[in-house]
Amino acid sequence: MLKAINVWSLPAEWVTKEQLPATFTRVKDLGFEGLELSFDPDGPIGFASTADEMAGLRKAAGDAGIVLTSLATGAFWANNFTQDDPAKRAEARRTAVKMLELGQALGVSTLLVVPGAVDIIFIPEEPVVSYDVAIARVEEMVRSLVPECERTGVKIGLENVWNKLFLSPLELRDFIDRIDSPFIGAYFDVGNVILTGYPEQWIRILGKRIVSIHMKDYRRGVGTLDGFVDLLEGDVNWPEVMAAMKEIGYDGALVAEMIPQYRFYPAARVENTSNAMDWILGRK
Repeated sequence: MLKAINVWSLPAEWVTKEQLPATFTRVKDLGFEGLELSFDPDGPIGFASTADEMAGLRKAAGDAGIVLTSLATGAFWANNFTQDDPAKRAEARRTAVKMLELGQALGVSTLLVVPGAVDIIFIPEEPVVSYDVAIARVEEMVRSLVPECERTGVKIGLENVWNKLFLSPLELRDFIDRIDSPFIGAYFDVGNVILTGYPEQWIRILGKRIVSIHMKDYRRGVGTLDGFVDLLEGDVNWPEVMAAMKEIGYDGALVAEMIPQYRFYPAARVENTSNAMDWILGRK
């Protein structure tokens, strides 16, 4: 398995357009083997980005010994596949297509997709969508993106998030099977299920459908977004989680997503995360 980290876990000054090439070396020096980049519509990797620019980043990462594992985004909260407004759904699709094209140039294997939401806990003004309508809209959109995935060679990983959607591993499994494409799978987030379930069960049920994994930890007793903590500080049963991964033959990226950053000395969290992952991976 590949030890990786998401750019959101890094100090902000490390992930500017100018600093990204140097950051690949920083991340490598801190013990990581891979990095998940992020698409921001108006950011260093955004709608204005070109394939040549992404190819340059891919080369810089390769020169530093870093694998670019995947491409994530926060854009699928403001505009997503389930919203009532068709213009917002269309914008979400435009974002996905652009990300697939950039992902191809970057050489990533997977595009992380937040599939939408029944409601969004941190955007309370966003209208609530009926669960059945939301699922139908996700299915329609994902099916429409399969040809784009085939064209670019990049998979879509649907992430389990706090969106009151795909609340069961059985439901997510059956949804992926219904799409029936090797380019559509699950981007499984370990910490996101701790409040209501057991990640080791999700891993065993989703099995080969998992295309990438986010590493997070969470304390059930908190019960809010404030419950996310550093790896090994929460309630994730890491030995059992790792056993489940081995049982299903998972050998892809393990991407640490540590947000929010420390208020002071955010680079310290990157170091702490690398050390914790070495314990989890049995490298200590």
